[in-house]
Amino acid sequence: MNTIQQKGFHFKTFEAPYQSPFDKLFGVFKELITNTSGDFDEAIDWLRQLDVEYKLTTPEYTIDDFIEDLKKKGFIREELKPDGSGGMAITAKTERAIRQAALEQIFGNLNKSGSGNHKTKNGGSGDEHTGDFRDFQFGDTIEQISLTESLKNAQINNGIGEFKLTENDLIVEENHHKSQMSTVLMIDISHSMILYGEDRITPAKKVAMALAELITTRYPKDTLDILVFGNDAWTIKIKDLPYLQVGPYHTNTVAGLQLAMDILRRKRNTNKQIFMITDGKPSCVREKNGEYYMNSNGLDDYIVEKCYTQAAQARKLHIPITTFMIANDPYLQQFINKFTEANQGKAFYTGLKGLGEMIFQDYESNRKKKLK
Repeated sequence: MNTIQQKGFHFKTFEAPYQSPFDKLFGVFKELITNTSGDFDEAIDWLRQLDVEYKLTTPEYTIDDFIEDLKKKGFIREELKPDGSGGMAITAKTERAIRQAALEQIFGNLNKSGSGNHKTKNGGSGDEHTGDFRDFQFGDTIEQISLTESLKNAQINNGIGEFKLTENDLIVEENHHKSQMSTVLMIDISHSMILYGEDRITPAKKVAMALAELITTRYPKDTLDILVFGNDAWTIKIKDLPYLQVGPYHTNTVAGLQLAMDILRRKRNTNKQIFMITDGKPSCVREKNGEYYMNSNGLDDYIVEKCYTQAAQARKLHIPITTFMIANDPYLQQFINKFTEANQGKAFYTGLKGLGEMIFQDYESNRKKKLK
């Protein structure tokens, strides 16, 4: 008897992929350790509370078993605290796992859907195809020739009976110009990043970790420097990101921009850019004598003029500034508009949702064209 094979769809009840007890808890732990700025004890306390409410563990595998596995797998280590007492701290292996999780959380859907990969109008000698075709020109390489389109053209022009392929039949597929990029990411750590009942610093940290992981794994020839700015500005290492916290600071945007430009002046790459994540107005500058001039009441003309000067200076150095304003105050948007105009850069007015996607899109777009 012949077996008839039927084609079509077979539906069944969804079954979630299997996760070991450790993997299930580790996913929650990575999120908690980010939100607690690397404080292991606080993260475990939160995990125990979540376990009580959501039954994350079983009698066969408890939170204590999970902690022992973290030790065995090298995700935590014993550490001597400043007060002399002992405790546990996360390792470099955990820091890397957190960055990978941030990359997947923020950019994973973009990679799967194909969105967020904005293309430029500028063709070049890169290796990413645009899908646009043109006639062959002197100087084009063999690798750029689309064989399928060229053969189709030859058939149309010369017929099948006496088939021949001439130079006039050749079709070239455009490629995106790709070049190395040096990026400085500025993160506002002024006190307003945790005011008004909204945690803005944690999403900013996640974006920074995701961008760092993206660049180091996918674009290793690019460079990424990260700096934070409050009353002053200073650089931090990628490994420091999970521990980043907001301080009792004002917002010295000028110091951040000056440091960012100093960093980029030393880079050999032609393409340079600054990404700035901020939620508040500039409220502080440091004078030449070392004293701070601060004013949190509205937009101080003296401070904002210094910001405009830095924006114009960056423009002279061919360094575009993209500002991601995670606040919707029309009053502050006026400042950002004028700041962006002085630099001829870009500005995005956004909440926390979608921040990572916007930065990803802009980074991908900018590195495929020559910034001027």
